[in-house]
Formats: sequence, C-alpha cells, structure tokens
Amino acid sequence: MLDLRGHGSAVAHLLPRPLLAGDEPRTTVADIVADVRSRGDVAIREYTATFDGVDSPTFAVPRQEIDAALAQLPRPLRAALEASVENVRIFHEHQLHAEEIIERTGMRIHAFQKPVRRAGLYVPGGRAVYPSTVVMTAVPARVAGVTDVALCVPPDRGTQRVAPVVLAAAALAGVEEIYAVGGAQAIAALAYGTDTIERVDVIAGPGNVYVALAKQLVAGDVGIAAAFAGPSEVVVVADRSCDPLFAAIDVIVQAEHGPDGLAWLVTWDEGVADTVCAAGATYLETSPRRDEIRATLTEGGYVALVDDREAAIAVIDAIAPEHLELQVADAMAMGRQVSNAGAIFAGHLAPASLGDYIAGPSHVLPTYGSARFASALTVTDFTRDHHIVTVEQDAIDAWGPHVVALAEVEGLDAHAESIRRRMGTRP
Repeated sequence: MLDLRGHGSAVAHLLPRPLLAGDEPRTTVADIVADVRSRGDVAIREYTATFDGVDSPTFAVPRQEIDAALAQLPRPLRAALEASVENVRIFHEHQLHAEEIIERTGMRIHAFQKPVRRAGLYVPGGRAVYPSTVVMTAVPARVAGVTDVALCVPPDRGTQRVAPVVLAAAALAGVEEIYAVGGAQAIAALAYGTDTIERVDVIAGPGNVYVALAKQLVAGDVGIAAAFAGPSEVVVVADRSCDPLFAAIDVIVQAEHGPDGLAWLVTWDEGVADTVCAAGATYLETSPRRDEIRATLTEGGYVALVDDREAAIAVIDAIAPEHLELQVADAMAMGRQVSNAGAIFAGHLAPASLGDYIAGPSHVLPTYGSARFASALTVTDFTRDHHIVTVEQDAIDAWGPHVVALAEVEGLDAHAESIRRRMGTRP
C-alpha cells in the first residue's frame, strides 16, 4: 500500500513504474528481427519450433481450416462474436469522414482519407486465446477500407494449430490471410516480408514484451498503430459509493492477463481500501487462476491512498493507464477532468471488461504510460490524410505576394520566383 496522503497532487515522483525490459530482451529481439529479415521463412520455422514447440513445413493457415472453424463454432459464441463485430463496426464507422473542400480566394483544398493497402494484425496466444482481439483489430482496418489484411497468431503447443475460435473470429471479421506465427518473428515478417508473408504498411495489435520491443525496433520501416501496446494495466478509483466486490474484481481482471501488468486501486478513504482488499481476497479463494493472479498482483498490484479527488486525478495522469475505472460519485465529471487514459469507464456498472469485448471502441489501447500522447486503435491508424490543392489566377494574385515575402526572408529565391512567374511580375 502506498500512503500518498499529505502530498496533495505532487505525487508523480512517488509512483513506481516497473521496468518493461532490460538489455537481454532487447538484444534477443534485435537478433530475431535481423535473422528473419535475412533468412525469412526458414528463420520463422526455426523460431516457431523453438518457442512454440510447433515444427511444421508451412505456417499459412489453409482456407478450408478457417471455414471449418466457423462452421463448428457453437451458436451462442457465434452470436457473441457477431454482436462484437457489429458494435465495433458501428462505432468505427463514425470515424470516417467525407471529403471536405476548403476554399480561399481562388485556392481550393480537397481533403480526404485513403486507406493503406495492406495491414498486419498481431493477436497474442500462449496463456489464453483472444478472438476479441481479432475483432478489435480487424474490424477497424476493414472499416477504414484496407483491402489486404494479414493476421499473425501463435499456434497452440498442444494442438499444433491456431485455436479454432480465433480462426472463426477472423472469418466473421473479414480476414482470410492467417499465419500461425507469433512473437518478435511475426512482427519482423510483417514488417519486412518473407517468401510466404508479404510485407505490410501498418502493424496493429497487442503482445508481450518481445512483441512490443519488436514493434519499437521496426517502427522506422513500417507504421505502428496505437502507440505502445504492451502488457495490460488498470486503475480503479473508488469511494464510499462503490460496491467493494465490483472494485476488487475489476482490479483483478487486468491481473488475470498475466505477468508484467499493473493493477491499481486508488482511493481517498482508508475504509474503502480495506473493504475492497478484503473482497478481493475472498474472491481469489475460489478463482481458477488465483495463483497466477496473486503472482501478478505481488509484482504489479498497488493500493494508493490519496488526499482527495484532485490528488487521485494527479495519480491517474501520472500513471496514464490503459484502462481507467471510476467507481465514484459523479464519475462522468471526474472522467472529463482526466487527461491521460487509454479508455475510461465511468460508473459502477461500467467495467473495463465491457470495453474488452462488446462496447465498440477498440480494446487495443496505449499502455506503459503512452496514453500521455497516444489513443486507442482507430480507423485513422489504417488511413492517411490526403489533400489536393487547385489554384486559380486570383489566388496567385491574392496570396502570391505573401509567399514571395516569406520565401525571400528564408533565402529561397527559387521558391519566390515560382510565384513571381505566375504573377507575371518581376522585381
């Protein structure tokens, strides 16, 4: 427990921020990326055998396997995935905008969006399967108008294949190109291409520390969507109006994802801290993943006692969490005061898990403090803003003298001359 009372809003320097990775993971990732870039498919097969225990001559998932996974999907699960796809589609369609034309004295600017041609999506595997992440990455890409979408996901060590539910989610989200490849090697393949995997223009999707570091490494050669998508994190703010069990479970929810994550409870009431912690301990006694959750909370779980709501907002903005839950009175007002958070859930009936699966905004969110400068995955991560300028003579006459003046002060005579010629005037 961190007792931050008495420090007011000056608390940023008192908050722990675990190191994401040391030199060894960075070196390992750099070696993998360089190897895949050099040896392509051969390197991918070797890494898949080493890290995933799957030794296969091919890693492209055949179409018939995808179709079979969709056909065998249980009806309730298919309905849930279809509802998720629909909600995510509806939300992201609002991020598209029609062409705009801005006119100023004979000068017309046509502004419009164009999608990238090819996007690469990464969906984690290993500890669990994540069909929801397929939806949350693929649907925004499709809404953006991306024609080619390639999905990489680690194969299951036991079955030697990609989980059928992930394949089914891909089919429902409109993805047909799937590769049983995970880790840093998948990011390298998407970024640089191999004989099997064509290089992409943008990579999106969360992953472990090795995936996150690989995306940082290749960022100069390919677009990386939604900033830094790494280990999961949550801040739950609670006051006396909260349900202690709701707050406790919602702290535990993010710890359930596994190690390296951060889970915070922030309150200005010591009694609330005690009751929420007690409720969490009781819940964990019967949780099927209690040992993993306790291990994660031991490393990255914190309870912060602060002076008041303003101090709590200072803690939130310093952490810049991926998920923020406000289980407090007047939660909406508090949410509008927060500057740094990937996704905000206001009120006692708004858990982050709703956003993870069904609310509509993508659950691929900035982590590790990058919500200070980044946002959730959106359609704009898969589009580029274009503009076309058309000019008539009256625009040259009106705006040309300003261009000449600015070009001359910068010592760029050719810039000025290009306007003078069009104005029909010379000094």
